[in-house]
Amino acid sequence: MATKSIHLELVGDLTSNTFILALRRFMSRRGKPLNIYSDNGTSFVGAYNDISKFIGTCCNSLSEVMANEGINFHFIPPYSPHFAGLAEAGVKCIKYHLVRVLGNCNVTYEELNTTLIQIEAILNSRPLTPLSTNPEDLLPLTPGHFLIGRPLTSLPTPDYKDHSVSSLTRFQRIEQLRQHFWARWSKEYISELQLRMKWRSCKGSLKLNSLVLLKEENSPPLKWKMGRIVAVHPGSDGVSRVADIKTSTGIVRRSFSKICPLPEPEESG
Repeated sequence: MATKSIHLELVGDLTSNTFILALRRFMSRRGKPLNIYSDNGTSFVGAYNDISKFIGTCCNSLSEVMANEGINFHFIPPYSPHFAGLAEAGVKCIKYHLVRVLGNCNVTYEELNTTLIQIEAILNSRPLTPLSTNPEDLLPLTPGHFLIGRPLTSLPTPDYKDHSVSSLTRFQRIEQLRQHFWARWSKEYISELQLRMKWRSCKGSLKLNSLVLLKEENSPPLKWKMGRIVAVHPGSDGVSRVADIKTSTGIVRRSFSKICPLPEPEESG
């Protein structure tokens, strides 16, 4: 909730025991959480009750044990998904594009798990805010910084997006699924990030040295084109519609429609 990072686990069914196994895997890799928030799904509530019964002979309640361990369970009110809006938004963006990318594709458990973990890395690579106010620093703060202390990266791979499925091996097909998800989701994220500025208004003009994300076509997964504004060029009406951006490969000129400013730390809530 605090870092907006996402962790995905593939499970075989929705029973309570399967959820407990998924929770154990999460804690083994991410550490013990302080708080667990969830809806009132039967697997979550059932797991909570099962653990309560198991330890009921030696303790008063599961809440007491978890409190002693530093873990607090929180269930949102029934039929109120807006109480977990941040988590629900993350689940929605994954399911919406994943269903369309997979389609009727037949994959094994290992292949689907690999796809989900790679999607997790894509979501945790998204830029949140500038990492610093240094004009020479072109790196944004991402959820990956909170997980591993640095940006998430991936191995370079050929572009398979336009290849027919019949011409690909199963190994290449998994990479194609990742690239299709990246192409769909990154465009949606950039569109949401970009400010809807009117051409005739100066409100919300970009500032010099602001860290921005550039819209780039056919960028590989986990590669975000970042830069800082070094100059703006106002038109005859005094409204700036073009800016020079300093990137890692040099200075480029882009219209404001291709520029997505990142929220400043003091503006992010």
